[in-house]
Amino acid sequence: MKKEDEILSFAGGSRRDFLRLGAVTTISAAAIYGGTASALAIDKVVNPTMVNVPFERKIPRIGIVGLGGRGTSLLQNLLGTDALLVALCDIIEAKVKYAQSLVEAAGQSKPQIFFGNEHSFQSMLKREDIDLVIVATSWKWHCPIGVAAMESGKHAALEVPSVTTLEDCWKIVDTSERTRRHCLILENCCYGYNETLVLRLIKAGVLGELLYGEGAYIHDLRSILFANEGEGLWRRDDHTQRNGNLYPTHGLGPVANYLDIQRGDRMESMVSMSSPQRGLDAYRKEYLRSSDSRWSERYVTGDINTSLIKTASGRMITIKHDVVNPHPYTRVNSIAGTKGAFEDYPPRIYVDGQAGGEVWGTLDAWKQHEHPLWKSIGELAKKMGGHGGMDFIMLYRIVQCVREGLPPDLDVYDAASWSAIGPLSVQSVANRSAAVEIPDFTRGHWRDRKASGIALQI
Repeated sequence: MKKEDEILSFAGGSRRDFLRLGAVTTISAAAIYGGTASALAIDKVVNPTMVNVPFERKIPRIGIVGLGGRGTSLLQNLLGTDALLVALCDIIEAKVKYAQSLVEAAGQSKPQIFFGNEHSFQSMLKREDIDLVIVATSWKWHCPIGVAAMESGKHAALEVPSVTTLEDCWKIVDTSERTRRHCLILENCCYGYNETLVLRLIKAGVLGELLYGEGAYIHDLRSILFANEGEGLWRRDDHTQRNGNLYPTHGLGPVANYLDIQRGDRMESMVSMSSPQRGLDAYRKEYLRSSDSRWSERYVTGDINTSLIKTASGRMITIKHDVVNPHPYTRVNSIAGTKGAFEDYPPRIYVDGQAGGEVWGTLDAWKQHEHPLWKSIGELAKKMGGHGGMDFIMLYRIVQCVREGLPPDLDVYDAASWSAIGPLSVQSVANRSAAVEIPDFTRGHWRDRKASGIALQI
């Protein structure tokens, strides 16, 4: 017998162990959304929104498109859940065959593979036994593949940013609502240990009424951008086309959850500005030969972009981006309220009236707010790997939501609104940092729920 029925074989566990962990960590749909899961199946004729719509209850059968470094990492983490990997697709035959061997080594049936060209995913989508398609390709293919997956009756989960244009933001929303298929954003940073602990601490009222948040993606990617493989083959190209924040969601996602964005509040308008472009030119001058064809490229993305967002309730969010200068990695991950503040990198917290006066304290003092997922499967997550375990926590939770018939924690409206900050920042920068309106992709339904499913108590 194959090991589809021996879940967690990759980590040395069993299907029974996985289901037991699921029972421990499952957040009931009734507790989160004020009703039973079945009662939340919204009539698409009366109300086409995908807010609060649960998955069909089943063990998900998954197909992956894009088996480079990121897609392969996601695959390895999925093999530690009870998801079934049934189809794999990549342009390069060697990559998809290697991924296939990982699935077989984990004890699952041999998945069908598709490869050869950029449109091979279309053949994969003809299979009727796929419930969820994970898209881990270059950015420009996220929308076409995600839309095609939904059109073929499958849920989609898109790597970040989910899409890169406002047109595509609306396209994934409209397609999701019309097909009744979810389109998730794979924002792993929302599931980090600190992020989930602080989220629950906020919900307990420790920081009071929230007023301001800040997130960032500051990561020296110069060697990756100029590599002759992987992301270097496509990611640098965006720096020749757009001047703004090219990668907003790692910093924004956790802060949006803290502030209940799409869940009682929404991002309403923003301004954005960029510094001059210098980093890529300097790196090219130092490391590339004069004969290198990349000397013909003209980079237009300002090295440092800062965007300031105003929410409907008057709160503020700052988002920053810099991937082309020497700087220690940080996502900033900061939130401030009427009773205190938290800042990350390194993590530190201050709460009004705490012992020791006006000095930062450690997050260790607040471990009572550790998220149930990290309490129950944190050690397994660390063992599985993936950015300190957050990738496994994210994928485990997605699988859990499908298996338990719950709405997803992060849905198509999060995918669209968080990703929209990219093209909107480009608009603002191009217009001398003028304010731009942020569309309401929920069409008013951001008022229909109060918090992310990540935040709530068991």
